[in-house]
Amino acid sequence: MLIGLISDTHIPDRAKEIPQKVFEAFNDVDLIIHAGDLTSLNVIDELSEIAPVLAIQGNMDRAKGIKLPIAKTIEAEGLKIGIAHGEVYPRGDTQQLVYIAKELGADILVTGHSHQPKIEQTDGVLLLNPGSPIVPRLADRTVMLLEINNKQVDVEIIKIGAPVCSALDFDKYKRD
Repeated sequence: MLIGLISDTHIPDRAKEIPQKVFEAFNDVDLIIHAGDLTSLNVIDELSEIAPVLAIQGNMDRAKGIKLPIAKTIEAEGLKIGIAHGEVYPRGDTQQLVYIAKELGADILVTGHSHQPKIEQTDGVLLLNPGSPIVPRLADRTVMLLEINNKQVDVEIIKIGAPVCSALDFDKYKRD
């Protein structure tokens, strides 16, 4: 099973649309998991044109009144995948993410929130964060592909574009 992992799209707050390279990266996936901070349910509609989408609520979704589950667990190829936004502080704290995975009974935990891609195996849990294809923090714009075959796992970070500085929105300074 091939699963596309994405998080922190922040559409339309921080970008007008999902980059075309996301659709290209997810072209052959069986399922898409969005780990929160969509900020618009249109993101699910757009991604659903590729494959079924499972999405959970991020902190910015909650602020916008978007009603999605806070966490979810699914089974794929004999492994349990937990999905949560990963609102831990400091952001991306491994120990706290492992606790979330253990609470969900997950072999793999997919989170977002930090806007930084991460692949880390610790304490019997595979922690995955696809980063952000829109507004990364000190990283490239990314998504992930997770392939599971008979409990064998392969993960790939897909670079969607170069790092960006959201303070440099030059569209607001267009000349007439």
